[in-house]
Amino acid sequence: MIDAWLAHDWVRWFLLPGAACAALALLAWLGDRRRMRRAVPDAVGFVPWTSVFFFAFMAAAVLLALAFAGWRSG
Repeated sequence: MIDAWLAHDWVRWFLLPGAACAALALLAWLGDRRRMRRAVPDAVGFVPWTSVFFFAFMAAAVLLALAFAGWRSG
C-alpha cells in the first residue's frame, strides 16, 4: 500500500519535501517566538529565525500546492 502511494511522482517530488519545509517552518516559528520572549534581551542568537520561517513557509506553500494539483489530476 505504501509502495503504491510512494510510486506517484507528486508524492516524492512535492508532498514529502513540502511536509519537510512545513516542519522546518514550524520549528523556525517556535525559535522566533522563543527569541522574542527571552528573559535577557542581550542574549542574541545567530540564527535569523524570521527569514528561515519565511522561506521555509513559502517553499512549503508552493510544494504543497503542486502536490495538491498532482493529487487532483490523478
